[in-house]
Amino acid sequence: MDITRFKELMNFYAEKIDVKFNEEQLNKFYKYMNLLIEWNEKINLTAITDPKEIIIKHFIDSLTINKYINKEKYVADLGTGAGFPGIPLKIYRHDLNIVLVDSLNKRINFLNEVIDCLQLENITTIHTRIEDFGKDKKYREKFDYVTARAVANLSVLSEYLMPVVKVNGQCICMKGSEVDDEIKESNAAINILGGKILKVDKFNLPNTEIMRNIIVINKNKNTPSRYPRKAGIPSKEPLKSN
Repeated sequence: MDITRFKELMNFYAEKIDVKFNEEQLNKFYKYMNLLIEWNEKINLTAITDPKEIIIKHFIDSLTINKYINKEKYVADLGTGAGFPGIPLKIYRHDLNIVLVDSLNKRINFLNEVIDCLQLENITTIHTRIEDFGKDKKYREKFDYVTARAVANLSVLSEYLMPVVKVNGQCICMKGSEVDDEIKESNAAINILGGKILKVDKFNLPNTEIMRNIIVINKNKNTPSRYPRKAGIPSKEPLKSN
């Protein structure tokens, strides 16, 4: 896709989520898309390779959480994969300080290349398991916002995210269409971990029938020190009420 058409589509879809790009941001997104396509031929980063789909399902989708994040905050993107939603947020929001966390070193190498090529500042990558990140005193309960996109079931995801966000901070969980049962089943886990669901926003991605849910969890008290449990345990034995 040539850059003129790319910019047209980005501006068209951005307007529908109340986002407005400048030329520098659009040029960075274009470079990001081309790096994603190029690297995807070497390592598996995404099943979405059509430029228009990358715009809608990766870039615009990532920016749907922009409105939940206040200025000049510290944000962790856990299980970021190819950088979603963290890198689109950083391109659009120069004010945010962002940490991208992923367990696969090949993806970290890609993310570092993107950060370097786009000359992004105040964004770093960390190669570690999510459970280990939550145990690290350097990061535990240090972030204003913690986000993840389609990483795990909400009960499991809560155990990944809640230990990292500070008290009075928020977890922003990006999920697909079917979440009602997940939400009911996760309430006990979220309570154990020190949080409470603040809101659930349901919407379609612009000009599509693709349903999305954003679940915002407010952290009201410190997460007990035993969480997160050791790597692999949260997904095998999701937290439930006693």
